[in-house]
Amino acid sequence: MTAPAACAPDSVRLTWAQPEDLIGHELRQAAEDGRNPEPARRAWLAAGGSPAPDRAGASPTPAPPELRALAVGLLDELAAQKSPLSAAEPQPWRAIVAACPDWPRPARRRARGPAGAPTPDPGPAASPAPDRDRDPDPAGQDPDVELRTRLEAAWLGRAVGCLLGKPVEKLPLEGIRALARATGNWPLNDWFSERGVPAEVLAAHPWNRRSAPTSLAENIDGMPEDDDLNYPLLGLVLLQRHGKGFTTADVARLWLDELPAGRTFTAERVAYRNLLLGLEPPATATHHNPFREWIGALIRADVHGWTNPGDPAAAAAQAYRDAALTHTGNGVYAALFIAAATAEAATGRADVHTALRAGLAVVPPRSRLAEAVRLGIRAAADEPDFDLVVDRLHARYGHYHWVHAVPNTALIAAALTHADGDFTRSVCRAVSGGWDTDSNGATAGALAALLAGSPRALPDRWTAPLKNRLATTVPGFDGIGFDFLAHLTAQEAARS
Repeated sequence: MTAPAACAPDSVRLTWAQPEDLIGHELRQAAEDGRNPEPARRAWLAAGGSPAPDRAGASPTPAPPELRALAVGLLDELAAQKSPLSAAEPQPWRAIVAACPDWPRPARRRARGPAGAPTPDPGPAASPAPDRDRDPDPAGQDPDVELRTRLEAAWLGRAVGCLLGKPVEKLPLEGIRALARATGNWPLNDWFSERGVPAEVLAAHPWNRRSAPTSLAENIDGMPEDDDLNYPLLGLVLLQRHGKGFTTADVARLWLDELPAGRTFTAERVAYRNLLLGLEPPATATHHNPFREWIGALIRADVHGWTNPGDPAAAAAQAYRDAALTHTGNGVYAALFIAAATAEAATGRADVHTALRAGLAVVPPRSRLAEAVRLGIRAAADEPDFDLVVDRLHARYGHYHWVHAVPNTALIAAALTHADGDFTRSVCRAVSGGWDTDSNGATAGALAALLAGSPRALPDRWTAPLKNRLATTVPGFDGIGFDFLAHLTAQEAARS
């Protein structure tokens, strides 16, 4: 096989989309879900193919046409194999509900299809665009001022946790620990800073180059853009336009209208490509998509819990219809888990342990995700030293990709459990555990802040640098305040 030619200086090397990069990830996915990847692996390596990039989205040079064609063929061969875990990890909505013996009862009467499946109702007509220059009127606009206050805390908590994790995203665990220890910030208890870090530590463990200029303590000036905040914003727009009866096709159309393809990653980018190829959901989640069990659907799930306080079943149903565009299996279960836990926390009456139990109730109990979450919770409850909890999780789940839903959801559950719901400890533990640091910090921060109940309950050192300002390219939201986002979210929570 001819060696790949070097990329021309002005070429476009699209990440998370090239067949020669996807095949390595699909080989790993096949091994994880019990299929046999070895014949495909041998064929790929014998032809000169390379393993999937460990942390980057693409290999440095494109494959020649014959190697790329082989990758496409092997992706199709692997897709034809059925996973032996399919009984324990069902895909259809009704099968997921049937697999969960403790599935929560709906908190209120909703239009539903067979066996509790959400009716694919297009929902009410799109709402007019809100006036985002007007201050929210807590007395006249929101039906539940207490909920709006909790939601403001949740939006802030999501931003804080995301921002805390941004400079160390993609770093291995030892790098995160070395950078924090170099400034006396371990166990992690404050923003990362470059001040005082020895040059040799920075050389060995460089910050995330795109995030450090806006996310180190000395650089923070408002909340910078991040997909962990963009997706909740898109979820809010989805509900404004289509209501809680939105369909997966509504999610797809919204993305095509409002989300540039270049701002998607992993499973979302593949699903976007599949839409442009003319595929319909759920094929968008499965066709040549080795990232379908990664964390992307989980980071979109908060808004579904926020808008269904006290109704974990409804939150899970919304999260499923959102996730089905891009994910399957454990990638979907992670979204259901967070949506249901968030809905429980949004009542203002739950503690973190009750919320996590509500999340587990909507996850098939024999799935890999349920097993990992249970282990994370148990390890956190048994071990006072959180570093040892993290070490145990990395030893058990370190073979997964660092963006996979299974290890990251286990870490989020462990961090929240170990912190006993405390906001600072929750975000710091979630980020200090490594893997997808900004996403884990965001999710743990949102849930812990929601439980805290008010922005005033969050330490000023976390919230003041955000200056109540969010940067985003989601149309109509750039520069919006978290207080007004809470107002808009509470309006959607009140809609039937």
